[in-house]
Amino acid sequence: MTISSMFPLAFRTKCDAPAPPPLPPIGGGGGSETATKPPPEAKDAASSTAVAPPPPPTASSSTAAPPPPATEDDIAKAAAAVSACPNPGPLEAATWDVRRLTSLDTYDGVRVDISKQLSPYFAAVHSFHLGTTMLPDGKSNSYGFTAQMNDEEGFAMARVDPERGTCDGRIHRALLGGMAMAKVQVGASSEGQHDQLLGELDLGAQTWTANLKYGSMGGGNVFGLNFFQSVTPRLAMGGEGMYVGANGNMMSSYTAKYSLAGANDGAGEEAGGSAPPIPGPPGEAPTYLAATYNAGQGALSFNYKRAVTPSRVTIGASLECSPTTLESQVLVGAEFALTRSKMNVCVDGGGRVQSVLEAKLGRDQNAPALSFVAEMDHGKSLMKFGYGLNIGS
Repeated sequence: MTISSMFPLAFRTKCDAPAPPPLPPIGGGGGSETATKPPPEAKDAASSTAVAPPPPPTASSSTAAPPPPATEDDIAKAAAAVSACPNPGPLEAATWDVRRLTSLDTYDGVRVDISKQLSPYFAAVHSFHLGTTMLPDGKSNSYGFTAQMNDEEGFAMARVDPERGTCDGRIHRALLGGMAMAKVQVGASSEGQHDQLLGELDLGAQTWTANLKYGSMGGGNVFGLNFFQSVTPRLAMGGEGMYVGANGNMMSSYTAKYSLAGANDGAGEEAGGSAPPIPGPPGEAPTYLAATYNAGQGALSFNYKRAVTPSRVTIGASLECSPTTLESQVLVGAEFALTRSKMNVCVDGGGRVQSVLEAKLGRDQNAPALSFVAEMDHGKSLMKFGYGLNIGS
């Protein structure tokens, strides 16, 4: 005798349970097949009342779903497929960032600029320079009036100096829907010795820029041409030639600019893909190295710029040397941009130190700006200090 036979109810499982009773037939009859089948008349009535399915939509139907909109990645891929080389910008601005850091605008005395926006397209500026020793003919003060007009196609400006009897003007105008830019520069004086007229035409495409010059300067005609081409996504090369009819000189220079890899580029290369072009305006790469050779003067210059902290700390260095005379000059500059102030410092190899401090006097974008300027030349024992006020800019 087993334990399960002694206690049959305690060891019964679901498999040992009795089968459930059978279900009744659907028609309620005795379970015959004829009871479950509907009569022929009911089948015909059901088929006559059935609704036919709608036809499938055609390709020309107005209810067809539109294609998905293009995303920014698709646009970027299409732009990169056209050309990976960006526009290098004008040749004159190839090393503008370094020159701005190593050649500060220092002065002595007091400089005041008062700007007035007379309309959305027209502005007037009154400029005063008082107590200075930098003016010719021993003058200690000067006044200038500037009028400027801007629109979507360009700008025109003129500056008049009543004391010196000079008038300078510039006109920039876009042509061919922005594909070209025409420039005219005029300078006239009461004596007529420094009158000049120069016309320029800027051309450019996706990977190159060019400039043509023609005019009269210094009592003779002037012809000029420069070209700047992106060879690779990081390397751009170009040259410039100019003929000055006043002294018969032929000047030429050659420039090469290489944009170094930034933080974003390194991440792209590690991922295994090609790095995208460095964003920003042309000629303002975060880090680059440029070299220029002036064949007429036999001078060679190297320029280096690095954005240590974007929009905050920027450093630049310039080395100018002559391979024939072995003379050289080195300049190092730095810029520190804060919320409402900016500090520029420049030091050269001769012991000259320049500094410019600019501060906004309010939170508004057009708030007055106060600047303090100092320059000390330890080699020549010269010092000059000044401050300026800019209102309405």
